[in-house]
Amino acid sequence: MKTKLTKNEVFKSVLTFIIAYIVLLLFMLLMITINLININGEHNITVAEFIVENTRSVITVCVSTALLMIINYVYFFFENKAVLARYSRIIEIYFAIYIALLMCNVLGKFVSPTARPLLFLPLMLAMFLRRRDAIFVNCEFALIIFIFNRFLNSTDIAGGSIPMIESFASLLTIFFVGTIGIFLLKKIKTRLGCIVVAVLLCVPAIVINIVMQLTQYVDTMDNRLLEIVMFSALDCIMSVLLFMMLLPIFEALFSELTPFRLRELTSENNKLMRNLKLNAPGTYNHSIVVAQLAEACAGAIGEDSELARAAAYYHDVGKLKNPEMFAENQNEYDLHKELTPELSVDIIRSHAKDGAKLIKKHRLPEFFADVAVQHHGTLPIKYFYAKALKLSDGELNAANYSYTGPTPTTKIAAIIMIADASEAATRSLPQRTPEKVEALVSSIVEERVNLDQFADCDITLRELNVVTRTVVNELTGVYHSRVQYPKLVLSKKGKN
Repeated sequence: MKTKLTKNEVFKSVLTFIIAYIVLLLFMLLMITINLININGEHNITVAEFIVENTRSVITVCVSTALLMIINYVYFFFENKAVLARYSRIIEIYFAIYIALLMCNVLGKFVSPTARPLLFLPLMLAMFLRRRDAIFVNCEFALIIFIFNRFLNSTDIAGGSIPMIESFASLLTIFFVGTIGIFLLKKIKTRLGCIVVAVLLCVPAIVINIVMQLTQYVDTMDNRLLEIVMFSALDCIMSVLLFMMLLPIFEALFSELTPFRLRELTSENNKLMRNLKLNAPGTYNHSIVVAQLAEACAGAIGEDSELARAAAYYHDVGKLKNPEMFAENQNEYDLHKELTPELSVDIIRSHAKDGAKLIKKHRLPEFFADVAVQHHGTLPIKYFYAKALKLSDGELNAANYSYTGPTPTTKIAAIIMIADASEAATRSLPQRTPEKVEALVSSIVEERVNLDQFADCDITLRELNVVTRTVVNELTGVYHSRVQYPKLVLSKKGKN
């Protein structure tokens, strides 16, 4: 978690919020323009005349939305500085708000105020923000749409299409049903699950709209009941459909790592994974096991297990440049026998940066590239360092035989560092008993702690102990012992 912003990050984040505010006002101007279009496609009054007639309301909306955005900035400044440090995330949040406002405005005018996709934004926010952050921004959206509807889109003014009761009903729907949607969607891992969420959200949405409108239309409620139920359900269905349609666009534009995107990236049909499997099968199999370890460890300490699994798949893709130079892809002959230790070290350690370059070239998430360059930290390549010591007369600078770093900056990168080394080292054990595996993994973790490999990430000693135990349990399961089969040769009739 980022704890401090640089002056440059503060300046960029403030500037981005100001630009987002100006664009928000332009979108509201567009919405007013749409509202002033009558059935014949003509304007009864111009936008300028509307603004002159409703100057006080326009000022109220401008000031209110400015205050809401200031509060939003203050919230992120104290609760999640990482959002402000990545200005593309701010753009993403408000881009989703613009789309939600526009869709709600269009459907509210041309279909029904009750049918507006009010839940699209909270569902989208749940995909790329923490739960608490998503709820807070959803509350901001609820107030923005309420303020706009009451002052610039009310049936009391020219072009307005939202009755007062509908404004309050939408406020409650976004607050209450939107929050439920955020909680539900955080547990959904499949696109079919999104359809289930749409069905579940229909119930509270229908109840809120019926209760809110019951007292207002009590005389005609029998006639309106079916209409309210139908349009409330349409709100939920349209929200989920829009969410599912636009989510891939957000994933591509802002490199979002949703559960759906992560599963696509870890599919064997992915181009980079397919190349790794064909050209570096040993590295591919190693990555599969490391991914299994990373997923279990991340889940054990409360990190995103699917993100850890996906990042582990790609941590060694840099070996595709020279796959035959790595032990897991060699048959019997070691090509390093023909090279000097210095040249071997250059080839081995280059796979970290080569992996990051390859990941960026294929437009994969930046997080994967970070893990690729960090999973060896600044550790020495001991095999070739020892070989060089034997060939030299004096002491050597260990830094010349070490990875260039940086060291892990996230818990997931630290987990993958441990999992990667533990899996490779365990393969070399002649006897993989639980005791020997535990001793080996413990020594690997202890060595990295002593070499300050975890100094730049906030992983704790307790979490390292949990990771150690998890790795031991998983590796013991992967490399479990088997009974020795009897040496019998059976004939076709089953006789030996």
